[in-house]
Amino acid sequence: MDVLSAARRVIDEGPVCDACLGRQFADRSFGLSNAERGHSLRITVALEDDEDFEDFEESGEECWVCEGLTNDFERYAEQVADTLSSIDFETYQVGTRTPPLIEENESLLRDLADLPEDTGELFKSEYNREVGKRVGALTDTEVDFERPDVLALLNLERGDVDVQINPAFVFGRYRKLERDIPQTEWPCRECGGSGKQLAEGGGEEPCDYCGGDGYLYSKSVEELTTPPVLDAMDGDEALFHGAGREDVDALMLGTGRPFVIEIKKPKQRAPDTTALEAEINEFADGNAEVEGLTLATHEMVERVKELDASKTYRAQVKFDAAVTEVELADAIEHLRGATVEQYTPNRVDHRRANLTRVREVYEIDGHLDDETHGQVEIHGEGGLYIKELVSGDGGRTEPSLAGLLGVGAEVTALDVIAVEGEDEAFDEDEYLRE
Repeated sequence: MDVLSAARRVIDEGPVCDACLGRQFADRSFGLSNAERGHSLRITVALEDDEDFEDFEESGEECWVCEGLTNDFERYAEQVADTLSSIDFETYQVGTRTPPLIEENESLLRDLADLPEDTGELFKSEYNREVGKRVGALTDTEVDFERPDVLALLNLERGDVDVQINPAFVFGRYRKLERDIPQTEWPCRECGGSGKQLAEGGGEEPCDYCGGDGYLYSKSVEELTTPPVLDAMDGDEALFHGAGREDVDALMLGTGRPFVIEIKKPKQRAPDTTALEAEINEFADGNAEVEGLTLATHEMVERVKELDASKTYRAQVKFDAAVTEVELADAIEHLRGATVEQYTPNRVDHRRANLTRVREVYEIDGHLDDETHGQVEIHGEGGLYIKELVSGDGGRTEPSLAGLLGVGAEVTALDVIAVEGEDEAFDEDEYLRE
């Protein structure tokens, strides 16, 4: 394409501002703004044609293509900066909703000037860039096209700005120090979490099943940890994501279980995690505690949910008949390194698909406290059902401790003491924020 001939045709369809002129040739001579590119073309055409130069900016005319909107980059940038002034963020992105009339004008100009339909740059792309770089300068923050902290959406038709605040994430490990506490809120299945039931004579009364609380358990790890984070980050909502979950009646001790707390629409993104850790532990009041709090990326949510992890458990076991140390040692030796087949346990078959799972026992040790009580510590592949590995679950788990001993065995207390990635740590640097 002969640039000067094409520029003449665009100018002849005026009044067209420098930015709208230059935008048609945005793929030429990088390092210039479209306004600079258009101004230079206007000068070059005047020189080439030996005509008096007419500065569009001094003409007082309004561009029929953008209707003067390319003069408003600074105004919109200031509006974005003002809208974001009460929000803590390090990265941003600007998007633009282009009025349909402007899109039609742009298409018409290219048609009238006999330019290819896909020539130059889209109006909204220029607007995003020009307002965006000004926002960065005003707020001393950086643009991020992948996952910005905030997205400012310019609505040129209304003349205002919508702001989307993306979630922030805190990673850590929790220990659950009391039994009968679920990881997340557990709504009552009888009243659906309302805490109400229909009374015999009409009306409503407190649900008998949950006592009117709406939940089967009055506390959860989620409820014990998220409120201080939500408050510190001044967000709208907190979501708890755990790397698996322990049974309600099991403790989570040792190195703790990895988790992420996701805060929706946070106004503060970088709380003091050391102070926050202390606040959570005080708030949990001995029921749970956290450690290793650090800011994380959004990818950490998928990581805690999807990363293959092994678990280490400590189980208190009651036997139906007397067992000797030799018998226990022999049974443990058979289980060490064993491949275990587990059909869906009776206790979870109402919420899990009925199938046979194959899992590995990496390591197991144990001892007797007396002839009918003992303790075993098991390191196994993620998804290994420990209670059933001990009891056999009526033949649904093979091999099992009970099956090898030839006596009934039941876990009376279960503690999880480690949850670690099979091949790599959960807290790899690429998933954390400085």
